[in-house]
Amino acid sequence: MSIIAIWLVLFLSPWAQEAKRLDVPYVPTPPPVVDAMLAMAKVAASDVVYDLGCGDGRIPIAAAQKYGARGIGIDLDPVRIAEANENAKLAGVTGKVTFLNQDLFTSDFSDATVVTLYLLPSINEKLIPQLKALKPGTRIVSHAFDMGASWPPDSKQEVAGKTIYFCVIR
Repeated sequence: MSIIAIWLVLFLSPWAQEAKRLDVPYVPTPPPVVDAMLAMAKVAASDVVYDLGCGDGRIPIAAAQKYGARGIGIDLDPVRIAEANENAKLAGVTGKVTFLNQDLFTSDFSDATVVTLYLLPSINEKLIPQLKALKPGTRIVSHAFDMGASWPPDSKQEVAGKTIYFCVIR
């Protein structure tokens, strides 16, 4: 295969274009942190829990399993979405969770009552306008990174050496 052909395959294929657009590396949230995030948000069966940058789907799956909530995960990486769907099948919660291969900045999550995040600080800050537009009372829980100086957390908690930040939309 020529160098030009290799370049075309690597840099012009849809997979490569998608992979290049990922703003955040995949790092799974540890199970004790998942549990603490959902507890901090006081998730209930009536909640719609969105996980932005859902990775393997562990947060929406846990929300469905432990609380009976509806869970929606959004991730730009189709590999993670496939993994999340497989994990939902294994957990027996496919009727309670949905995983969307979408861009967070163009996705509609206006029906959320809880939003979870494990993104980089710059991405959190870029999401502030969308988050602050959610209905009052919506709970936001972020693993590791707060929302920046313009939006201090209502509370924070240390769990298994990790910090989680909690905000409520007013």
